[in-house]
Amino acid sequence: MTVTSAYIHIPFCVRICTYCDFNKYFIDKQPVDEYLDALIKEMQVNNNRQLQTMYVGGGTPTALNLTQLEKLLKAINNTFTISGEYSFEANPDELTYEKVALLKRYGVNRISMGVQTFKPELLEILGRTHKTEDIYKAVDNARKVGIESISLDLMYHLPQQTLDDFKQSLELALKMDIDHISSYGLILEPKTQFYNMYRKGHLKLPNEDLGAEMYQYLMQRLEQSNLKQYEISNFGKIGHESTHNKVYWLNEEYYGFGAGASGYVDGVRYTNLNPVRHYIDAINKNEQPILTQTEPTFEEKMEEEMFLGLRMNQGVNTERFKYKFGLPIESVFGQTIENLLGRNLLQKQQQNISLTERGKVIGNEVFEAFLLNL
Repeated sequence: MTVTSAYIHIPFCVRICTYCDFNKYFIDKQPVDEYLDALIKEMQVNNNRQLQTMYVGGGTPTALNLTQLEKLLKAINNTFTISGEYSFEANPDELTYEKVALLKRYGVNRISMGVQTFKPELLEILGRTHKTEDIYKAVDNARKVGIESISLDLMYHLPQQTLDDFKQSLELALKMDIDHISSYGLILEPKTQFYNMYRKGHLKLPNEDLGAEMYQYLMQRLEQSNLKQYEISNFGKIGHESTHNKVYWLNEEYYGFGAGASGYVDGVRYTNLNPVRHYIDAINKNEQPILTQTEPTFEEKMEEEMFLGLRMNQGVNTERFKYKFGLPIESVFGQTIENLLGRNLLQKQQQNISLTERGKVIGNEVFEAFLLNL
C-alpha cells in the first residue's frame, strides 16, 4: 500500500504554554538551522515523492523566521509533490502578512490557528503569546493572500472558564465566518506546567459536568451553523474537513519526519527521537532517528480500527472492516457492540456503526470497551 500522507514536526516555540505536552523547546539558543538541515535530510531519504496530504505542526512552525521558513518550504517542494491538502499550524501573533504570503507562495492551502480562547484573562492563564486582536489580524492576513481554508482551535474546560466564556469565544469565531473549528477539552497531561500546579494545589479545574455541558453546547450550537460535525472534536464547512486528519482516523499509514514525530509505515508504528540534539546527531551519522518501533498485532489493528474510526461521525463501515481484516465485525466485537447499542452509546445506520450524541460525550468509555474486548 502506497503511503500518501506526511507529518513534519517543528519542535520550537517562542513561549511554552502551560497545558502543552507535545515535543517542544523554547526556540531561543536552539540549533534551529542545524535542525532544519537534519529534517530536510530525513525527508530526502524517503523514496515516495507523491503525496496527497502534508501537515506541518509543532511546537509552532511559524516560530521560524522568514529565512528559516522559506528554507523549509523550499525543501518540502523540492522533495514532494503535494496534490491535495497542505496544512500549516500557526500562532495568531506570528502569522504576519509576510509569513502567510510566503506559505501561500509555496502552495500551503490550509492554516490551523492555535486560538484556544478569545478571552484575554484565559489567554494569560494558558501562557499564550497572542492577544485577542492578533486573531483578527491573522485571519485577515490569511484571507488577503488567498489561503483556501482557515481553521481555529478552541479549548474548553479551562481553569476559571465559565460556560458563558466558551459561548462567547464560539460566537466570535462564527462571526468571522471561519471554515473549520477544532475544539478540545483540556486534559491535564504529566510534565506540563498545569499538571505540576494542579498537584501542588495551585490550580482548580471546572468540574467534569461543566466540561460535558460545554461540549454538548458546542455540538448543538455548531449544528445550527454552516460548520458541521464530522469527528468528535472537528467541525467544518462542506469541503473544508481536514483530509489529512482523516488519514489517522481511517487508520491509514503516513510518514512522520522530525524530532518526536510519529509515523505508520508498512504496518509498523514508529516514533522519532525527542531531544533535538539527539535527532540531529542520528541524522548526521546517517542513522535512522527512530526511538521506538512497534508492529501492532492483528487484534490490535482491529481495536485501532474501532476506536479511531468511531471518532468520526460516519463511524466504522462494516464492509470496509471485513475487507481489511477478512472477518465480519460481529464475529470480533459483536457482544461489545450489542451492549453499547443497548446503552444508547452506539447506533447502526445501514453499513455504519457510529457514536450517538451521548456516546460522543463519554467517547473514551466507549473506546475502552473495544480495548477490553480481546
